[in-house]
Amino acid sequence: MNTNEENSPAPVIFFRDADIINGENVVVHGLDMEVYPGDLVYIVGKVGTGKTSIIRTIIAENPLTKGEGGVCGFNLVGIRSKQVPYLRRKLGVVFQDFQLLMDRTVHDNLSFVLKSTGWKENGMIEQRIGDVLKAVGMQTKSHKMPHQLSGGEQQRIAIARALLNDPEVIIADEPTGNLDNETADGILELLKRINAEKGTAIVMVTHNRSIFEKYPGRVFVCKDEGCTEHRSDETIDLALTI
Repeated sequence: MNTNEENSPAPVIFFRDADIINGENVVVHGLDMEVYPGDLVYIVGKVGTGKTSIIRTIIAENPLTKGEGGVCGFNLVGIRSKQVPYLRRKLGVVFQDFQLLMDRTVHDNLSFVLKSTGWKENGMIEQRIGDVLKAVGMQTKSHKMPHQLSGGEQQRIAIARALLNDPEVIIADEPTGNLDNETADGILELLKRINAEKGTAIVMVTHNRSIFEKYPGRVFVCKDEGCTEHRSDETIDLALTI
């Protein structure tokens, strides 16, 4: 955790005694969580234990109706719909299924995001696209259509998209779930490098125990309608990662 006595930064994400809902049902009771700049945080657990619902609450897709919560300076309790796009500009989100626009090139996928988040100057747009593609090792692929890329390449483009607005936090929901082990390692190495070099906090949902063993970070375990940070001297139940 990136805190010290003299200069403790504010958390970029926090929940205090927060109930996380999926539809009308509470799936996680009384969540307490703080994520600080530079943190690498995993949320793990079986399917249906509330991992993705926590992510949806962070991006203000699910409402927070009980407890406290904030993301990048925005209060999640009662957040107004017109504030949500501004909150999401502070975040980069990477999905398991990439969610690229299949009818346009890599360049146009990235340009679309920049223009939709308020970028207007073409020269700045081109510069930013070049910067993020270089950061993920895909600078020669801007003219390609998504279907011309491998799964690992598509995920690298998805990470480039997440970096466009220089986010304070990258949210990654099972980012290696559709990739083979070797390709997944490359994606995780990339995320870890971004975390180390830029100090970008990363919150990653995964059910794969080998990921958080190979790339250590803080681990929150979802089970029994709760989600708590596990201590380093505790063993995480293997069944939780199935």
